[in-house]
Amino acid sequence: MRALLAFLIAALLLAACSGGGGAQELPTPEVSVASAPNPEAVARAYLDAWNAGDYPAMYQMLSSASRQAISEEDFLARYGMVATQTNLFGVNYQILQTLTHPQTSQVGYRVTLNSAVVGEISRDTHMDLQLEGGDWRVVWDDRIILPELAGGNTLSLERFVPARGIIYDRNEQPIAANSPAVAVGAYPWAIAADDTNQVITELARVGQRPTTEVSAMLFPETGDPPYYVSIAEVSQDQFQTRAGNWSGLSGIYYYEFNTRLYFNAAGSPTSSGLAPQAVGFFGPIPAEEISTYIPLGYQSHDWVGRMGLEAWGEEYLAGKRGGALYVLNPEGGVVTQLAQTSAQPAASIYSTIDAELQRQAQDAIKDFRGAIVVMERDTGRVLAMVSSPSFNQNWADPANANSFWNNYFPDNQQRFFNRATQGQYPPGSIFKVITFAAGLESGLYEPESTLDCTQQWFGLSGIVLDNWTVARELPADGVLNYLQGLMRSCNPWYYQIGLDLYNAGQEEAITDMSYGFGLGALTGIQGVPESPGTLAPPETGDGDTGRNQAVQQAFGQGTTTITPLQAAVYAAAVGNGGTLFRPLLVDQVVDANGTVILNFEPEARGTLPISENTLLNLQNAMGTVTANPRGTAFRQFSGFGIPVHGKTGTATAGQGLDPHAWFIGYTNAGRANQPDIAIAVLVENVGEGSEFAAPIWRRVASYYFFGAAGPLYPWETDFGVLDPIYFDETLQAQATATAEAEEAIVVTPSP
Repeated sequence: MRALLAFLIAALLLAACSGGGGAQELPTPEVSVASAPNPEAVARAYLDAWNAGDYPAMYQMLSSASRQAISEEDFLARYGMVATQTNLFGVNYQILQTLTHPQTSQVGYRVTLNSAVVGEISRDTHMDLQLEGGDWRVVWDDRIILPELAGGNTLSLERFVPARGIIYDRNEQPIAANSPAVAVGAYPWAIAADDTNQVITELARVGQRPTTEVSAMLFPETGDPPYYVSIAEVSQDQFQTRAGNWSGLSGIYYYEFNTRLYFNAAGSPTSSGLAPQAVGFFGPIPAEEISTYIPLGYQSHDWVGRMGLEAWGEEYLAGKRGGALYVLNPEGGVVTQLAQTSAQPAASIYSTIDAELQRQAQDAIKDFRGAIVVMERDTGRVLAMVSSPSFNQNWADPANANSFWNNYFPDNQQRFFNRATQGQYPPGSIFKVITFAAGLESGLYEPESTLDCTQQWFGLSGIVLDNWTVARELPADGVLNYLQGLMRSCNPWYYQIGLDLYNAGQEEAITDMSYGFGLGALTGIQGVPESPGTLAPPETGDGDTGRNQAVQQAFGQGTTTITPLQAAVYAAAVGNGGTLFRPLLVDQVVDANGTVILNFEPEARGTLPISENTLLNLQNAMGTVTANPRGTAFRQFSGFGIPVHGKTGTATAGQGLDPHAWFIGYTNAGRANQPDIAIAVLVENVGEGSEFAAPIWRRVASYYFFGAAGPLYPWETDFGVLDPIYFDETLQAQATATAEAEEAIVVTPSP
C-alpha cells in the first residue's frame, strides 16, 4: 500500500512541474489490488461448523502454529468433551465486533451453548485470527469455547436423573417398574430326595407356575438334569408374600438386586417376560446411537428403552434430566458453577394389555414358533400380543443372577422379531373370508349358488388341483352352496371363484377387496414396528399365467402375505359390523401429577367395502365353521359355550416345509361386562390350522371368558407339559405326510 501511494504522488508532482508548452499526458498506471480475505467470514464458518458438529473441518481452519500446539485427536476430544458434558444440541452466536490489522484480526462474539440438561449458557468471548498465505486462520485458544475454560479448565456435569416411569396394564397393574427384586432359581443336582416335592411346590408358588411344569424343568424325562434352572424374577414384596420357610431346603437359590423389573416373567424353558416384543426392555445405548442420545440429555453409559413401548415412550418414561454444570481446574477442583436445573419427574404409560391374559396367551403357544393377537372386537384395543419364541427382559440386567442374556445372541430363533406385527405370512384359507366377500359383491354369485366340491378341480389347463380332503383321506364334500363352501373350506369353490372373476374381467376384484379389508397397508398401531404385507393383482390378458395367479390368490397363496395383526383387525371388523379399527396398544400417558398428557380413543380407519347382506352372509358362514358338525373347527369348539365365528387356515410355507397353521375369529357373547374379542393365531410350520391353531385360539378365549384353560391339547400330558410321544419323530413324519394344508396344491399331470 505504501509503494502504491508513493507511485501515485510522484505521478501527480510530475504533472504539476510540466513545461509551459502545455500539459503533457502521462500514461495511466495499471494497478491491481487483490481483495483482502474477510476474517469475520472465517469466524462464522468456524462457528457454523461447531454448530454442525463438524470438528475435523474446524481443525483444518486452525493456524499452523495452533495445529502444532494441539493434535487433531486432542482437538476433537476437547470439543467432544464439551458436547458430552453439556449435552449439547446446538450452538448459536452473534458477532459483536471485528478488529483487523494487516496480519492479525480479532472477532468478538456472543456464544450460546444449548444444553439439553441445563438450558442455555451464553458468554461473550473472542477469536483471534492471523493471516497465512493470504488466508485467515484461527488461533486456537480454550476461550473460543467459553472464557471459563482458559488455562485448560474443563467442564463437569452432575446429573439429576428422575426415576423411570411405570408401564401399566389395562387394570393398572405394573408391567415394568423400577423395583427391588429377587432372582429365584435352583440347582437340581443339589436337591435332596426328601426335599424334592417341597422344593417343587415352593418354586412353583414363587414363580406362579404349575408344579408339573417346574418338575419338568428341574428333572426332564430325557437327558441329565441341568446344572442351574432360573425360575423367576419377582419384586421383593411378591417374594415375601409367596416364599415360605426355606430354611433347611436344599437346592434353592435366591439373590436380591435393584433393577427395572418386568413383572410376571417366567424362567426356563420359555425364558419369557411379559409381552417382551411389545413392551420392550431397558438396556444400554448401542454404541452406534450414542451421538443421537447425547443431544437429548443422555450420557454414553446410560440405559434407554429398547424396542416396543419402552422405546416408543422414552421421552415420557425418562422424564427430564436436570443437573449442575461446573468448571473444574486442571487439578479437579471446582472453579465455578455455570448453570443448574432441577429434574422433572417421569410420566407413566397405561397400556391396553391385560397382563394375566397376556401371560396365559404366551403359555398357550410357548412350545411353538408363532404369534397371537387378541383385540377387543368393537374398539381395537389390543389385550394381548404374543410372539414366540420370546425372551426375558429381566435378563438384560447383568446384576440379575438368573441372566443368560448372551444366550439370545446370535438371535437364531428371531426372539426379538415381533412375529405378530412384522411377520408376513401366506394367509392360506383364512383369506377365503375376503374372497367370499369379493365373490358376492361381484354379482356373479348368490348365497344359494352351488358347486360340486369334488376331490379334484380341472379349471386350469394342464394341471389338477386337489381339495384338502384328499390328503386327509376323507370323502368328497359333494354339492355345497356358497356359505357351505366357506364352512367346509372347499378349495374347488375358491379355485372357481378366482377363475370366474378373472374371466369376467374383474381381475382385480379380490385385490381391491383385500385393500378394503386393510391388507397391503400398515394398521397404524403405535408403539411397535409393523409390516404391510404384500398384495399383487393377477396379470391381465388371455394367458394362463394370470388365471393361475387369480386362482392362487383366491385361496390365500401365491404372492399374498399378511401379518397376524392384520388378520385380527379384519376378523374384528367382520364381527363388529364392518369397522376397521386402528389397533391400540396405549390407552394413556399420565404425568407425575396425574394429568393425562396423551389419550388414545378407538379410531375407525375405514369400513369394509361390502353390503349389509354380504356381511350378514359372511358372519353366518363363519359361525357355521365352529357350530355346524360339518364345520372345519366344530370338534375343536364343541362344548365351549361361547359363540365363535371363525375360519381355519393352513398355508403352504415353501418346498419341504410343513404348512403354517391359522385360526382367526371373533366371539359374539354379547356380555355387558366382558367385551367380545377377536383373535388371530398363527403357528409356524406345524400342520393344519384346525389341529393346532384352533385349540390354541380356544385356550386363549377360555382364559378370557372363564379364567381357565379348557381341555388339554392333544400334545400335552398336563397343562404346560409336552407329551414326548406326540412329538416322536416317527409320528411327526406320519402327521406331516397326512396332515396337509386345507388349501395345499397337489399338481399332477392332467389326464
